[in-house]
Amino acid sequence: MNEKKNSNLTVSRPEGGMVRSAINQLKLIFRLMGDRRVNFLAKLIPVGAFAYLFFPADIVPNVVLPVIGVLDDAAILWLGSYVFIELCPPEVVAEHTKALAGNATVKPSDEVVDAETSEIKES
Repeated sequence: MNEKKNSNLTVSRPEGGMVRSAINQLKLIFRLMGDRRVNFLAKLIPVGAFAYLFFPADIVPNVVLPVIGVLDDAAILWLGSYVFIELCPPEVVAEHTKALAGNATVKPSDEVVDAETSEIKES
């Protein structure tokens, strides 16, 4: 009764989870902001999204609807980062993503060492 069905569906989770993904996204944005190959006008998008957090007039005020007011701030940040990365040249984004993936984690070797042990008695 405890038989597992084989399926063709494979679910892959990103390494490190949501927090690691958010950190890598921020690192990618900072790297792209410093890259001369990215258009200057595109670089204004994340700056504007971040400035929106400190702008006194909100789309939805935090005082009237506290939860919704915070969600609109998060949505603006997400949308700004998404649009910025989409407007950057794909080869530049791929280059920086590859560099970040190379620095992220060092995976242990998959090699298996087959060996025998013996006990040595001290005299």
